[in-house]
Amino acid sequence: MRSVVLLLTAGLLLSGCATSPPGDINNLCAIFQEKDGWYKSALASQKRWGTPIHVQMAIIRQESAFRDDAQPPRSKILGFIPWSRPSSAYGYPQAKDDTWDWYIKKTGNRGADRDDFADAIDFVGWYTAVSHDKLGISKWDARHQYLAYHEGHGGYRNHSYRKKAWLLKVADKVDRQSKAYASQLKGCEKDLDTGWSLWPF
Repeated sequence: MRSVVLLLTAGLLLSGCATSPPGDINNLCAIFQEKDGWYKSALASQKRWGTPIHVQMAIIRQESAFRDDAQPPRSKILGFIPWSRPSSAYGYPQAKDDTWDWYIKKTGNRGADRDDFADAIDFVGWYTAVSHDKLGISKWDARHQYLAYHEGHGGYRNHSYRKKAWLLKVADKVDRQSKAYASQLKGCEKDLDTGWSLWPF
């Protein structure tokens, strides 16, 4: 009985490690070296939807800091009693229920989960591709892609972001992160493609 308990405990610990965020979320090479399979998923999304890996990853970095179970903080009654959450946003992409359902309907990716990285980055690739088709936003333009991602296509079309100085600053931050990721990826992309690396040495 004791051995069974130990095995279950070990399993829980291992599963917890498997879903933990990367150790260095600001270094794209470190992320892909640490998280087995993430580069393959990101590359598959890039090939399918045309949005560069560094743009997709910068959006996820901003939305969830690569936490699979990320959710908006609950509002509080009287300043300390936890209450409801402001939206249904969840997972790596912080996609809301209705937007996620739209993605599944359009792509046929049934069974997709927002806390699964492969599904999450495919969603980001799809959404940015729709933003390109509907709004004419370049798939390489992390700043405006993020604004459309955050405000929705209708909000972006109506320029809702212009009244949100804080959001414009966040979009600039995403743009800077995207450019940093792009530069980093150039240094390790060849090794990632061949599946060989001496990282972190």
